[in-house]
Amino acid sequence: MTAVPDSLGLVGFDEVLERYDPAFGLEVHVELNTNTKMFCGCPATFGGEPNSQVCPTCLGLPGSMPVVNAKAVESAIRIGLALNGSIAEWCRFARKNYFYPDMPKNFQTSQYDEPIVYDGYLDVEVEGEIFRVDIERAHMEEDTGKTTHIGGATGRIHGADYSLVDYNRAGIPLIEIVTRPILGTGAKAPLVAKAYVAALREILLGLGVSDVRMDQGSMRCDVNLSLSPKGSGTLGTRTETKNVNSLRSVERAVRFEMSRHAGILDAGEAIFQETRHFHEDTGTTSAGRAKSDADDYRYFPEPDLVPVAPSREWVEELRASLPERTADKRARLQVEWGYSELEMRDVWAAGALSLIEATVAEGTSPQAARKWWMAELSRSANDRGVELAEVGVTPAQVAEVQKLVDGGSLTDKLARQVFEGLLAGEGTVAEIIDARGLAVVSDDGALGSAVDEAIAAQPAVAEKIRGGNQAAAGALIGAVMKATGGKADAKRVRELILEKLA
Repeated sequence: MTAVPDSLGLVGFDEVLERYDPAFGLEVHVELNTNTKMFCGCPATFGGEPNSQVCPTCLGLPGSMPVVNAKAVESAIRIGLALNGSIAEWCRFARKNYFYPDMPKNFQTSQYDEPIVYDGYLDVEVEGEIFRVDIERAHMEEDTGKTTHIGGATGRIHGADYSLVDYNRAGIPLIEIVTRPILGTGAKAPLVAKAYVAALREILLGLGVSDVRMDQGSMRCDVNLSLSPKGSGTLGTRTETKNVNSLRSVERAVRFEMSRHAGILDAGEAIFQETRHFHEDTGTTSAGRAKSDADDYRYFPEPDLVPVAPSREWVEELRASLPERTADKRARLQVEWGYSELEMRDVWAAGALSLIEATVAEGTSPQAARKWWMAELSRSANDRGVELAEVGVTPAQVAEVQKLVDGGSLTDKLARQVFEGLLAGEGTVAEIIDARGLAVVSDDGALGSAVDEAIAAQPAVAEKIRGGNQAAAGALIGAVMKATGGKADAKRVRELILEKLA
């Protein structure tokens, strides 16, 4: 079958839903934070000099023999248990054969029909409605190397002058978590996809098995999507959008592919089963390659590795060590923090739960922590098109700013300017305050002069205060704040006003 050109046009989202039912599935790849690689002793750290963390095993040199990383197996089991999955009593690795420059062995050591985890599920909430996402399997495998294409306009191999390969990432332990087809979500399909990946990320963070930095590639999502005629109960031909690297982009990829598929089907054409590239700048996808079926990979059992057979006693020990379930934690924190159901739902949807929790642990009140993360910082994340966790401000910095507000050294208005500086990379909190001159003015001499000027400028207001109407002091406080650029200590200004007009 020949691929259909993307130029057939897009169909509006609401119009798609009038004629088609969406079905989607998600494959989430998670790099584990083990000290060493999956099958050798090379460091599994991020950011080393290219090809500095390699050995004969992860380079696939003749005669090298792999050994399974026990910590990776433990992490896989803990992930499976947290996802309500069954743990295989016996499983083994397989060779997945394909030929890419970043695959030094010309095969990937993975698992095929005998995964370590199977039959799990995860419940996610979208706009007050619960959707159950069934998880088919979670299997262990190794990551590939990284290819960088030099020259050309797109950063891809087409049009590049040459390519460089870094094998530091080759052999990093991966868990791939694969859902079954997710049906019946209708207009909420993009939101359910995003919510599932967000919930999965929270669980993995809680388990401590990965840093799940989507911006660095330690958590990546492949989005499979198809459309079928409304009410038909069938599954259409799917496409797979590869390596989507943010929650926002997962939602956008589902939404765009729904509109693109509908345009092709409306034109009487057939969907071409292929991989797609997602473009962050435009929110669109473009064709990759024809999608392979399992038979094309010529899977066969890995002859150099013994099967993995976790004992039931070990599995139960790991089950007992699992942290609090996310749903239970969310309910507990809602009570402890005094949030309403709507407030907690918004926090969860924004991916702010862990960030607020860490900020509260630094000594900030839950309400103050929510104020900053859900207002100033969420707005900045949305403007930049990044996730809240990747906005560039840490919970410790939020707590430091709020401590200064609580102590009277900053007002909320000045604190916003500090966050502007943090987001712009201007330095530490203290450096920004010093460079921008943001400290609150609390000196009675300076404040007294500003108060005298405000009283002289508004004699009618001053007379009201002398007559016992203390609420009128707000107008004079506002004038002093304006005169000092918002730097005056409002509490002390009020005291001085009342003293002078007593």
